[in-house]
Amino acid sequence: MTFIWAFLIAGLFCLVAQIILDNTKLTPGHITSLFTVLGAVLAFFGVYEKLIKLAGGGASTIISNFGYLLYTGAYEGFKEIGILGIFTGMFTKGGAAVVGAVAFAAFFALLFKPKD
Repeated sequence: MTFIWAFLIAGLFCLVAQIILDNTKLTPGHITSLFTVLGAVLAFFGVYEKLIKLAGGGASTIISNFGYLLYTGAYEGFKEIGILGIFTGMFTKGGAAVVGAVAFAAFFALLFKPKD
């Protein structure tokens, strides 16, 4: 059942992004930023964690999960250290996602030749 929910949740996010892309002048970069902020807002209201429990990888592999990681890291850092913990917490939780993205991008850039 988790596979079905993962497909439905991730598909819903993709559907919304495609509708926005087709009906507005927003670029993919704008939509990526929008979904990152949406993930943080959903985390603030406690909705995103429920999505992760329901859909597993369907909610934890899309771009909105990065916003969730940034928010939860900042919140945990604030609880532990205070104001400075907001920044250190964000980098602690979100750092793995950034390093992973850069490492995979570099790997695939070396592996494949782009079209001219």
